[in-house]
Amino acid sequence: MPVFLLLFQFLTPIYSPKEATATDKTINFLLSLSSGLFNSLFGAGGGILTVSYMKRKGLSQKQAQATALAATLVLSVFSVAYYAYKDYFSFTDSLIYVPFGIIGAFVGSFLLSKFSDRILKKLFALFILWAGARMLLR
Repeated sequence: MPVFLLLFQFLTPIYSPKEATATDKTINFLLSLSSGLFNSLFGAGGGILTVSYMKRKGLSQKQAQATALAATLVLSVFSVAYYAYKDYFSFTDSLIYVPFGIIGAFVGSFLLSKFSDRILKKLFALFILWAGARMLLR
């Protein structure tokens, strides 16, 4: 049995409620796998999948975005560890982004509480469209 199937069987009870159907568990598994894959492969995208799915599961826009950030943090730590092991990046080069990134994270968290879910949903969609168009045109 492949290792990922063993992990799936072991971890499914942790992130799936007891009343979840086999279909729900499979969707959770595929979403998690895709989110980690996109996040690691492209440096982004996993959060977009996670936010969309969390919204479908009934979370508010704010809850979905905050939950996606928590998941993406964990995924990013594992990706960075692997990339460091393979010597794919320079830790010192990445440090120039950290101080202002921390400031941006605090400002973004503050602003999240100021926007309604409706406005936040529209801003999120605009950001996805902008990022996609930018990638296609470069």
